[in-house]
Amino acid sequence: MIGFFEPTRKAVLLLLSLSAAIFLSACDVGGIGGGGPSINLSKPVPIALLVPKGSGQAGDATLAQSLENAARLAIADLGGVKIDLRVYDTAGDPATAAAKAVEAVQDGAKIILGPVYAQSANAVGLAVKGRGINVLSFSNNTAIAGGNVFVLGPTFSNTANRLMKYAAAQGKRTVMVVHANDAAGNLGRDSIIQAAGGTAASISGSVIFERSQQGVISSVQQIRDQVRATNSDALFLAATTSGALPLLTQLLPESGVDPEVIQYIGLNRWDIPAQTLGLPGVQGGWFAIPDPVVAGQFRARYQAAYGGAPHPIGGLAYDGIAAIGALVGAGKSDALTGAALTQGAGFQGVGGIFRLLPNGTNQRGLAVATVQNRQVVVIDPAPKSFSGAGF
Repeated sequence: MIGFFEPTRKAVLLLLSLSAAIFLSACDVGGIGGGGPSINLSKPVPIALLVPKGSGQAGDATLAQSLENAARLAIADLGGVKIDLRVYDTAGDPATAAAKAVEAVQDGAKIILGPVYAQSANAVGLAVKGRGINVLSFSNNTAIAGGNVFVLGPTFSNTANRLMKYAAAQGKRTVMVVHANDAAGNLGRDSIIQAAGGTAASISGSVIFERSQQGVISSVQQIRDQVRATNSDALFLAATTSGALPLLTQLLPESGVDPEVIQYIGLNRWDIPAQTLGLPGVQGGWFAIPDPVVAGQFRARYQAAYGGAPHPIGGLAYDGIAAIGALVGAGKSDALTGAALTQGAGFQGVGGIFRLLPNGTNQRGLAVATVQNRQVVVIDPAPKSFSGAGF
């Protein structure tokens, strides 16, 4: 599910409001330099894992354990690469996270994996920037990416690019955007507009809805009228399954925006929670998901090892270790520098291929899926390499 991982944790996965502090340029948003520590390949590589345990917030302890479990599962898969993983509890607090990051570097950490929440990741990046340490955060908030901070979480931009290219390839030419009147909604809209620029499709306009039941209801007629006035053949919804999506996909078809005529596209995943698949309005819609075969294999292995399902973002810790392990395994002492971390070929993660970009964001190989008879059906497989279709 795409969204911001929020610092207040009222929901573990989604940020529907964004503190202005997140937009501070202290992490030097922009290009990643080649900096980073040299490592001794004859010894285990010390890695700090920062998790939100101790926050007192519901779900943070479960998330923290899932991240640690996934990281250890990845270490077991590395073969000859030796990792010294040290776990630090941040309590989900930016100041605590920064202090723990400094402590971790003093303990010898050569790279930091985590934390989850954007403000904490920003604080950690600042705290260790002068020490030449890179941070692979679990956030998906691209506002904090850059300098020594990478975001591992799935981004709006990556998803929008995948879906817009697919939509254009299917002959969709005029796309209307619908989004919430908040920071996440605006960023989603901007990502869709930017993604359209590289395709044969164009954006016919956008409609904003207020984040309330009445706000969504009030927007339906305007959406319908604009779709008709612009002859739009697709409707790109930057709405979440825990927010406006269920109401929109109920009311829009009832108002005359027929999903069998107008293609519905979702910026967020429509298969979480599974009950969403039963909504009439999502049938036939398009959305993006990680490679389902690879993701299923990870879930099965995690279940067998730990007796339960991983947290929805727990696999990001596996991805971080997998990337580090692949680079260290290549036998280079500069494996943890920014230049090495951004290698073009990328890495294999729990949801398929991914790579870190010089601006601190990431690209992930995604499949395009639809809903048929309340089941997820892949209609365009995830690419297996960054030179393949889908990029």
